[in-house]
Order: sequence, then structure tokens, then C-alpha cells
Amino acid sequence: MLLKFKTNIKCTGCIATITPELNGLKEVKHWEVDLASADKVLTVEGEDLQPSQVKDALKGVGYTAEQIS
Repeated sequence: MLLKFKTNIKCTGCIATITPELNGLKEVKHWEVDLASADKVLTVEGEDLQPSQVKDALKGVGYTAEQIS
């Protein structure tokens, strides 16, 4: 399963902040943020992964994620 989110992640420091949160979700196999895109798209690959899990993980450390696919 592949999910994509528009986020307010801005820099590598932001990525460092969210890394433990996303890596802590056992359903997540791989993720990356496209900092070059205007929407700072977060792509998450995993199994049995719910969009709410990703949104909640980011919200917990002060970031937003809006699912786009």
C-alpha cells in the first residue's frame, strides 16, 4: 500500500523530528519526503497502514498531513 500526503514539513530538521515517529509505526516499510515539491509530499509505503496512523504520528510532533492519494 502506498499513501501520499501534502505536509507542512519544510527542511531536513523537520525530517529528523518525524523520523522516530514514522519509523516507530510497525506498518511502515519505507517513507520519504519530497522537499523540492511545493506540497512537500510525504510518500509512505506499508502494509495494513491506515492514513490516520500517519496523520496522528505527524500531528504528535507538530506537523500536518493531508492525504492526496
